[in-house]
Amino acid sequence: MAENQVKQAKAVCRSIRTSSRKLNLVAQTIRGLKAEKAVAELSFSKKRIAKVALELLQSAISNAENNHNMNIDKLVVSEAYVGKGIVMKRMNARGRGRSARILKPFSSMTIVVSERGE
Repeated sequence: MAENQVKQAKAVCRSIRTSSRKLNLVAQTIRGLKAEKAVAELSFSKKRIAKVALELLQSAISNAENNHNMNIDKLVVSEAYVGKGIVMKRMNARGRGRSARILKPFSSMTIVVSERGE
């Protein structure tokens, strides 16, 4: 491996049952942080979807440790990005024989951790 290449490991979670806007708020909080600080940030977050993001981050960390032989003390969340998924459409009965549409969006999230030297 060349000197300028940075070792990276990633984890992807698809079909997360939340909108991409809400999930992106969680992703913004951990971008660029050290891995242990990002785990602490997600552990104490009040957002419901932070639990899913925490599992995904821990998966990326274990991928780095087991598959790429990286030092987990030097890991940094280099990328955390969100994508749109499918949208389930449901109907809700309203007054006077009308109906209203309920949208239930899904999203995907990718976390990339890389090893940074001191």
